[in-house]
Amino acid sequence: MALAELLLAHPKFSIIVFGLVVSFFITLVTYFVTDQDKLKFMKERQKSMQAEMKKHKDNPDKMMELNKEMLKHSMELMKHSFKPMLITFLPIILLFRYLHGVYDPVIGTSWLWYYIIASIIGSVAFRKMFKMN
Repeated sequence: MALAELLLAHPKFSIIVFGLVVSFFITLVTYFVTDQDKLKFMKERQKSMQAEMKKHKDNPDKMMELNKEMLKHSMELMKHSFKPMLITFLPIILLFRYLHGVYDPVIGTSWLWYYIIASIIGSVAFRKMFKMN
């Protein structure tokens, strides 16, 4: 039995499994590629800066200084998020192309919603499992 035939025997279940597997793959890559301790520190620092900004909202000079630091931290966080994206981008695009070809003729575009919901739930669960957020 070919893979496509096996997938089409239970299309909704198989797309949910694909969503979970892909979200696990992305979470695993993110976990190993990024420095989790540094990211946690940077996120905590941003929260403390936001609290400071609330205290100093009447002082424009202090707000500008805090805004510059927040921007610096945001750029650093964004740099860290690009590393796993660069690694996972091509495999995900190829997988979507394959899934589109297999599932679109069978269940239409609803396969995409099954995939999105499964990947969101899987991503949240896997991130908690790896203590990433």
